[in-house]
Amino acid sequence: MRSSMSKVVALAAAGALALAACSSDKSSKGAANETSADGKVIIDTFTPSDQSTDLATNAVTKIISDKFKIQFRWQTTTYDAGPAKEKRQIALASGDYPDLFFLIPWVDAFTQAEVLKLGQQGVAVPLEDLIKQNAPNIQKVLDSNKEYKEMATAPDGHIYALPQWADCFHCTYPDKLWINSSWLKKLGLQVPKTTDDLRNVLEAFKTKDPNGNGKADEIPMTTDVQDSSLIAYLMNAFAYDPVGANNGVRSLLTLNGDKVVTPVTSDAWKEGLKYIHGLYKDGLIDQAAFTQNAQALQAEGNNPKAVVLGSVPVLWPGIFVQLDSKDGRDKQYDAVPPLTGPEGKSYTGYNHPTSTGYTFMLTNKASKEAQVAAIKMLDWIYTDEGQMITNMGPEGVGWTKPGPGDIALDASTKPLYKPKQNAPKNISWGALGQYNNTLAFRNAQVTPKDIYSGAGLERRLWEATKQYENHVDKSQWFPQAFMWPDPSLSGEIATLQTNLNNYVNQNQLAFITGSKNIDTDWDAYVKGLDSTGMPRYLQINQQAYDKYKSGSK
Repeated sequence: MRSSMSKVVALAAAGALALAACSSDKSSKGAANETSADGKVIIDTFTPSDQSTDLATNAVTKIISDKFKIQFRWQTTTYDAGPAKEKRQIALASGDYPDLFFLIPWVDAFTQAEVLKLGQQGVAVPLEDLIKQNAPNIQKVLDSNKEYKEMATAPDGHIYALPQWADCFHCTYPDKLWINSSWLKKLGLQVPKTTDDLRNVLEAFKTKDPNGNGKADEIPMTTDVQDSSLIAYLMNAFAYDPVGANNGVRSLLTLNGDKVVTPVTSDAWKEGLKYIHGLYKDGLIDQAAFTQNAQALQAEGNNPKAVVLGSVPVLWPGIFVQLDSKDGRDKQYDAVPPLTGPEGKSYTGYNHPTSTGYTFMLTNKASKEAQVAAIKMLDWIYTDEGQMITNMGPEGVGWTKPGPGDIALDASTKPLYKPKQNAPKNISWGALGQYNNTLAFRNAQVTPKDIYSGAGLERRLWEATKQYENHVDKSQWFPQAFMWPDPSLSGEIATLQTNLNNYVNQNQLAFITGSKNIDTDWDAYVKGLDSTGMPRYLQINQQAYDKYKSGSK
């Protein structure tokens, strides 16, 4: 981005002298090529960054900058999905967008409809020729992984953006609940199996002082806005709640046979919202659960005065508590399998096969030189070496080679790498770099048998997720990841997705908090969903599904 704000970011990223000496040569093919004083191509890059990461000084940034002669000029957002997406959209609407969008699926990834729209507008640069000429590792994945190629290739044959590929077993079943097992044991309670059981447990957490400090400071259940699976986890005891594209936006679509339907108008969904409202009304769900960010949730989980969190519906415990904490509180939390509801239903959400938002997009602001450098960088990230370094940092700092006696997560797999515990901060790109993070690669991580140790985290998540795997109803799963809408409808479907998701989210929250009465206002909600465009949205997705089933795009 070349606004005055981005120049401030650029100074932090590159240093005043280097950028002051930038040269520019106008290519006959379009965008100007900018180079730094030491001959590196400057790439304006829009990306999320968490509080512990300074991309300008990050160890991986330096490695890649030197290896591929790139000077990044960072425009960063937080990991807070709402503001991050808003900032991304403002950049596009203003025309002051970057050379490269380098995103994270669950923060601010593009949807298929958005990718198509930007491709048709000429904002997104087609990548297929760049890949063929400069990226053999990416090309190999496209040629060998049919599902990834389907995800990446638009109906017109172009690849306008690439999704990550991360065979994350525990991410495949994201709708988890982590409960304080120490509190259960102290109060003589069993792990809840039904919705009634959970209510009884939460009431005991609230009223029986399980942390033993004599204060009514326990929070039975809470979460944060960007990581929450609260509605989904609880709803799955009443109706199948589809995960969607793992880009921070839940799906509104399921299958009934070969018919595309929405669950959010069903009687079962209504009953699920009633149940959640009842928990909220009785103070068993923290009011802050629907407003606080990740930092606020961490502050609650790490409260130095006392352990106050009873249960948290999120993907994994590190979201709400410091792992390897001095008092061992992080070891108190275990996963609760999917609950069974009053009608005997017990589902879990399914995110197959990987993160399906689109995270790597070069724009028409990028010079040819910037395009080539960026795709070569990404191609290296697709290698095992690139995965180890971008995800964990330099060898010897973030990870080491396996030693004698080390075992892999999958005992039948030869161990490949051993993450270092208590590694320094700001040494990796983490979730930014999970582009060819295959199951074989992940299973080759050295992982001790002690699941509550920091090094045993992957095994802890693996074992927890096994409790969810058999609760998936794949017959209802809508394969949105592999289906592209009609290109001529990309703008319409992008608008429909935004409007419908906003409408459903706002009304669900109103029903849960009681600002709307679910008994008297439900019919108006359903009617409003129709006027917001649900029938048309279902029609478009039915057409896309029928084409997918027939084997054509």
